[in-house]
Amino acid sequence: MNIPKIPMSAPDLDENDYQAVLEVLKSGRLALGPKAEEFEKLMAEYIGVKNSIAVSSGTAGLHILVRALGIGEGDEVLVPSFTFCASVNVILYERAKPIFVDIEPETYNIDPEDLERKITKKTKAIMVVDVFGHPAEWDEILRIAEKYNLKVIDDSCEALGAEYKGRKIGQFGDCACFAFYPNKQITTGEGGIIVTNNDEIAKMARSLRNQGREDMGAWLYHERLGYNYRMDEMSAALGVSQLKKIESFLQKREKVANMYTEKLKNYSWVKTPVVKPYVRMSWFVYVITLEEGLDRDKVIEEMEKRGVPARGYFSPIHLQPYIKKMLGTKEGDLPITENISKRTLALPFHNNLKEEEIEKVVSVLREVIEEVL
Repeated sequence: MNIPKIPMSAPDLDENDYQAVLEVLKSGRLALGPKAEEFEKLMAEYIGVKNSIAVSSGTAGLHILVRALGIGEGDEVLVPSFTFCASVNVILYERAKPIFVDIEPETYNIDPEDLERKITKKTKAIMVVDVFGHPAEWDEILRIAEKYNLKVIDDSCEALGAEYKGRKIGQFGDCACFAFYPNKQITTGEGGIIVTNNDEIAKMARSLRNQGREDMGAWLYHERLGYNYRMDEMSAALGVSQLKKIESFLQKREKVANMYTEKLKNYSWVKTPVVKPYVRMSWFVYVITLEEGLDRDKVIEEMEKRGVPARGYFSPIHLQPYIKKMLGTKEGDLPITENISKRTLALPFHNNLKEEEIEKVVSVLREVIEEVL
């Protein structure tokens, strides 16, 4: 099977996307223009919320939300360790303390039972992550948040289009943030967007992303310390074009995921992703879990030699060198997270992955596993 090297991920771009960006370039209005406003309007309508604020990255959006909720020094924020580092870094930026919560053994989302166990008098908020595009257990999380009067940020950066019991992700908690890196469901290159039904959070977010200016304030009048976290017009134009195709993109990704699951279902050495019956999965990546005893890193190395990329997903944040140094976290703190993270393997995944490419990935994986076993 003579198939070119398979990329780990790839954006899905067409002539409409190219033209959208070119029109902005020709207009000469490259920042603080109508395309960002259009993108915000379309995204708010799609998610089903009142407010949408475009920003330069998902990380920027999460950072703004931590600040907008008044989280700061002395506060504790409950957060999973099984996530991308940005979920934790934005807490540290404001000198608050991340308290790591273990995950469920099926979906790998934050475990509500461990979440409730770790609440203290210092706990101010929960940073929820909809891991890999599978919604967290929102009913239980919101029950806990209400019981203890906690703020809730949804790091939905991996979950655009996902639904929990018929409601789109982005509607839960006080606020949420999506991201549009090229491996996401839609892309703006770099970029992100905040969504919320809370007008005060939205007002603060708009100010913080624009150097602390108020919407109606003078050009060089700054109400508060802010940042340049704005989204440029080219990125926004691409976002508008991409968002118009979101449903077809989600269907493409689900088709690829289903092909993988079908071709892997009979192998005892692998667990395919679990999708709960009451959610709509928005496939961000396709992550399998190898059986215990297999050397995941060796599998990755051998697959790479055969021209098929693979990645470990995720490496626990509480065991990253800088976090261990800052917070004194250690091996054994989160048993399920640590066990799962050693065995997860992300396979090549994007909208237009062909069946013959998937067959090659699975064939190479099987060959490597048989050798390793």
